Amino acid sequence: MKAEKNNWQSELKKNTKALAMWTFLWVFTLAFVAFGPKFIWNENKIITIVMIIVNTLVGVGMILINRKHLSSQDPLQRKIIMDAMAITLGITLILGISYSMLDITNLIAFNAEISHLVFIMGITYLIAMLIGNARYK
Repeated sequence: MKAEKNNWQSELKKNTKALAMWTFLWVFTLAFVAFGPKFIWNENKIITIVMIIVNTLVGVGMILINRKHLSSQDPLQRKIIMDAMAITLGITLILGISYSMLDITNLIAFNAEISHLVFIMGITYLIAMLIGNARYK
């Protein structure tokens, strides 16, 4: 029994490290795409397209590793994570569409930017995880 628990813990640790690495790589390639055209390759469209493809492929890898990481969690932690993801998806969808409608109908004086939505997603997920962990601990 103890060997099984140690094996599960080492698998979880390995998956957590892999997820951290893929997340770092995705953020790094995203920053490269965001700042590279202006500061590194002088607006070269072919290089920009290649880097966007690389970023997208790294993002797919991150999603697959995230799925593997989630499957290695214990059932309670998996439930907490899935609940937080469900809440985040719902809030992001509802607020994102409402936010876009405010922009489309010119009810706000600025453009609705995706970065604002990403910020909402991050905050929502963080709060949902904190509440979920507090509720079940």
